[in-house]
Amino acid sequence: MEPPAQSRRVTIVDVARHAQVSTTAVSKVLRNAYGASPAMREKVQRSIAELGYRPYAAARGLRGQTYTIGIMLPDIRNPFFPDIVDGVTDWFKDTDYQVLLGPGCNGEEAEARVTEAMVDRGMDGLILVAPVSPRSHLEHLANLVPTVVVGRHGHSPRYDTVADDDIAGAALIVRHLADLGHRRIAHIEHLETDPTRIAEMPNTQRSEGYRRAMRERGLADETDIVSTSYTQEGGYLGAQQLLARKRRPTAIFAGSDFVAMGVLEALAEAKLSVPEDISLTGYDNTSFAALRSISLTSVDQAGNDIGANAARLLLDRITERGRPTVQVKLSPTLIVRNSTAPAAR
Repeated sequence: MEPPAQSRRVTIVDVARHAQVSTTAVSKVLRNAYGASPAMREKVQRSIAELGYRPYAAARGLRGQTYTIGIMLPDIRNPFFPDIVDGVTDWFKDTDYQVLLGPGCNGEEAEARVTEAMVDRGMDGLILVAPVSPRSHLEHLANLVPTVVVGRHGHSPRYDTVADDDIAGAALIVRHLADLGHRRIAHIEHLETDPTRIAEMPNTQRSEGYRRAMRERGLADETDIVSTSYTQEGGYLGAQQLLARKRRPTAIFAGSDFVAMGVLEALAEAKLSVPEDISLTGYDNTSFAALRSISLTSVDQAGNDIGANAARLLLDRITERGRPTVQVKLSPTLIVRNSTAPAAR
């Protein structure tokens, strides 16, 4: 039988006619339902392939599921977030679910707009990466659709969470630098302005871990924090402030690898070398950190594992909405590379 003209969307009726079976049989194959023989499945799947049939998501939504998962990313330029997305997509690759991305643009208004659009379009679940929205909005979303929050340290009875132990990760960096003989260890953090979410944010946790570890090593008087933003520009501006100190640091702990990019730019501009003049560390262990020309010491918080855990929890939540919420906290490791060395005497 000749395939239908492609001036319109191929329908389940077209598939049934092409395969010379009933539309009920095609529906069973599409839903992987009981009652379709192997021969029937092969015939229908061959017709689907030949006709280029695609299920209509809106119609599936009317039956209760669209088999789409929305991931909100605060900044699509940050090289760490693709690791999380890879973990999510790898988990869902053998399922019927399709993962779609939406930019939150590091702002409450834009984040609310994209997450509400995901809900309005009938997505079956949401994974929100480092959201800046207040908890009330996150719980509102979770009441509407299964939701997993990544990177926030607060607990909620409405949504599951996955996060790295950021306090422990910051301590790994300070201890490593202190063991190399550094005392003037500075930190560039992301400035948190909303008091209602301060305790939950990863940047706040990393700053607290830095402070605790400095006290632990008897370096409390050397504590030096610059507050900018977790962006390349934030790293550049933070490094400029630190280099203007009368006693500049011998080591800089950038709050993320993205921040470390800007620090490297500022150090090069000042004609300072890493690690000969100043040791530098990042956080996230991105592909950027592993480049031979960069070789950045960084904390590995296993972005792929974070994404896989988020996907697993979300699928569990979709299957069983009423189960108790789960909080997963992963243990980071330090990847030592060439950007750190003993403090110059």
